[in-house]
Order: sequence, then C-alpha cells, then structure tokens
Amino acid sequence: MTTKRDTQDNCDDLLLNNQACFALHSTSLLMTKVYKPLLQALNLTYPQYLAMMVLWERDGLTVGEISTRLLTDPGSLTPLLKRLEVEGLLSRTRSREDERVVIVELTEQGRALREKARSIPQCILSASGMTLERLQKLQAELQVLRSNLQDSL
Repeated sequence: MTTKRDTQDNCDDLLLNNQACFALHSTSLLMTKVYKPLLQALNLTYPQYLAMMVLWERDGLTVGEISTRLLTDPGSLTPLLKRLEVEGLLSRTRSREDERVVIVELTEQGRALREKARSIPQCILSASGMTLERLQKLQAELQVLRSNLQDSL
C-alpha cells in the first residue's frame, strides 16, 4: 500500500524549492522590492526604469526596438511610454517614412534623470550581499539560461 509519505518521496522533482523557475520568480519579486524605494526617489516604476535604461544606452529607438530589447510586447510598452512622456522624460513621434513607426527620444529631463540613477547599481550590489565578480558571473549564467529558453521557443 502506498502511503502519503511514499508519494511525496517519489515526487521530489515537484517540490517547490527544487524548481529553478520558483528560484528565479521569487528572486525577481524580491529584487523588484529592493528597487522600489530607490526608484520611488526618481518617480519611476521598475518597468519604466528598464525602458529608461534602454534609452540611456541608445536614444532615438523605435517602440519596436525598445520592446525587442526588453523582451516585451510593443502593445504593453505603449502605455508605459505614454506615462513617461506625460512626466516629461521622453517624446514620441511618428516616423516620416512610415507613420506606423513611433520613435522615442529622451528629453533633457530624461537625460538628466540618468545622473540621479547612477547610485542604483551600487545599492543593488550592496543589497545582494555578493561581490561584483560573483554577481556578474550569476548575471552571465542567467543570460545563457535566457538565451537557451528563447531558443527553445
């Protein structure tokens, strides 16, 4: 006769703490919580911060290019960009060549916000309790995992 305990022992591969997906998910939730007060000082949400980082890296991108960089759907990115435009951090203009294409450019205020955000990576490093080298190694491993998962789709 199989007992409840025997069933549990046979399903170790289904234990929550044995799941890479849960480790990633729960870590992502906690990472976002650590970012929250840092970003509140900049009046940004975490998704807005990600979009701003893409534009700080390379200004004048299309909505499609930003969504590709963030691995998100352009439709879900548009409301976020509209809010950043209302806040005066960026402008959105239609391409002269193709009016379906929207070009996003930082305003002076948006560029200035980059300087205010410079301390955030160091705060995150400190909160991680890791060395920069260890965190960079973890990041590289996660990028390989992300790439492998993308390739499997």
